[in-house]
Amino acid sequence: MTPSVVILTVLAYLAVMFSISWLSSRQSSNAGFFNGGRKTPWWLVAIAMIGAPMSGVTFVSVPGMVGVGGTAMGYMQMELGFFVGYVIIAFVLVPVFFRLNVTTLYQYLDDRFGVTSHKTGAWFFFISKMLGAAVRLFIVCEALQVLIFKPLGLPFLLNATISAFIVWLYTFRGGVKSVIWIDALRTICMITAIILCIIYIARAMGLGWSDLVSTISADKRSQMFFFDDVNNKEYFWKQFLAGVFTVIAMTGLDQDMMQRTLSSRNAKDSQKNLITGGLLQIPVVFIFLCLGVLLYVYAGTWGISETGDNIFPAVAQKGGLPVAVGVLFVLGLVACAYSAGGSALTALTTSFTVDIIGIEGKDEGSVSRNRTLVHIAMAVLMCLVIYIFYLLNTQSAVDAVYKLASYTYGPILGLFAFGLFCKKQVRDKWVPLVSVIAPILCFILQKNSVRWFGGYQFSYELLIFNALFTILGLCLLIKKAPAKA
Repeated sequence: MTPSVVILTVLAYLAVMFSISWLSSRQSSNAGFFNGGRKTPWWLVAIAMIGAPMSGVTFVSVPGMVGVGGTAMGYMQMELGFFVGYVIIAFVLVPVFFRLNVTTLYQYLDDRFGVTSHKTGAWFFFISKMLGAAVRLFIVCEALQVLIFKPLGLPFLLNATISAFIVWLYTFRGGVKSVIWIDALRTICMITAIILCIIYIARAMGLGWSDLVSTISADKRSQMFFFDDVNNKEYFWKQFLAGVFTVIAMTGLDQDMMQRTLSSRNAKDSQKNLITGGLLQIPVVFIFLCLGVLLYVYAGTWGISETGDNIFPAVAQKGGLPVAVGVLFVLGLVACAYSAGGSALTALTTSFTVDIIGIEGKDEGSVSRNRTLVHIAMAVLMCLVIYIFYLLNTQSAVDAVYKLASYTYGPILGLFAFGLFCKKQVRDKWVPLVSVIAPILCFILQKNSVRWFGGYQFSYELLIFNALFTILGLCLLIKKAPAKA
């Protein structure tokens, strides 16, 4: 597959994406940018929510992870936990957010604890989302560097700059309205690309439908559940519980993910789109993992040695498959990555404008100016962070995303859990200290767990302990009731 074919594929997708963005952003306003004016149909959000958590990381790293570190298809254990998490979000968090009529989730912390807690939640979201979004965009930049920029002798920094500019350009007017429509397009492109890739690879291997099923199920990498060894990182209950709390933190308490569902007309519509989207994600992720097994089997027949994040692009480029497979790979990759980057940029702009700078008492024009400047600054910062990841040579993107989440989303999860299930007030000014100490304690725990707990290794369930440390810290900050006269 030549660079010219890749460039044409990317340009064709961008043409469709910008056309949809332009149509959806007509008569835009601050309300339209922040929450879509609360007029989005639930079914459209449901389609968008299928693909919303899936980025270039999912498209490249999830198929690749079945052959790395003995994980096989164990990711499905987390996916089952994800669905339970969506149910909890729908029936615990959504009613609260709609009752308070919040623009950002972290306004709840202001209402519950005070302005310092509000700012703390917003800053932890800012760090979490900026790092997570940069990892996701880094994956597409890395693939495009191999397919386009390196053959043309162009530097990675130019690659990162163009990617950041693209996600800024399609969201700068429409905001979440554009994001939802592009997410729906992304979902359709992603699923179509994966299914057609499986069909093309199966044909190249001479496999019919029953042979394809047998080949995947007979491969050792198709193991899905791990119940034998509690010390194993892939142990079922570790992964399942990590999935439940990860999706609560990374979706239910994440402005990026919830900005879509909060654009629904009411809480009932929001609940419908969350449950529908979460349920449909299960078969989609299963198809991704089946493709992963098939990629490794096919790579073995062609002597392709790449693993992990590199297996899919290597097979697409070197595996003797039709050019259509390479085109589908690029299409799915850019559809996932640019959409995820655009939604993250919109959420970062919304949260920073509303939570950090503030919109209270400001007129529409002043808010618009602040929003525009913040949007530009976020795009520039995202570009720089992507380039830093490139210099650090990050290898396992999906692992990096969830490890980051274990540390940065834990305090947010702890703050919301304490606020929802404990009615006590806390000393608001000390909340930032608790939120910083909790991840530090988790880092110490993770580094010493094998020695302290008889070989036990923490996986993504570290997020739960991070939240628990935060809750314990908040308990120490509970205000004493005034003494009765």
